[in-house]
Amino acid sequence: QVQLVESGGGLVQAGGSLRLSCTASGSFVNINVMNWYRQAPGKQRELVAPITSGGHTSYANSVKGRFTISRDNAKNTVYLQMNNLKLEDTAVYYCNAAVQEAPQDLNDYWGQGTQVTVSS
Repeated sequence: QVQLVESGGGLVQAGGSLRLSCTASGSFVNINVMNWYRQAPGKQRELVAPITSGGHTSYANSVKGRFTISRDNAKNTVYLQMNNLKLEDTAVYYCNAAVQEAPQDLNDYWGQGTQVTVSS
């Protein structure tokens, strides 16, 4: 059993910054890919950025140059630094992770989400 808990969301003015954190807890061998997703009202959930256990990253076109994903494996934590926030970044942000709990037991987990609201 693994739990993901996000934090760091809030209300910020356009052009401002926020840093989201997500920490995994429980019993597992390792965490493979960790991801940040987001979902705005009335829209599909979209992948914002993934990061592998080795630190390889990628970004959705909409956030390239503004967001940075990173992780601290010793802390089982993934971060999303969000700079120059725009109104269209408003969404619930979800942490997601592929967790190796045992051989032949790779499971997908989701956090409960943290609200990011960008105002003009």
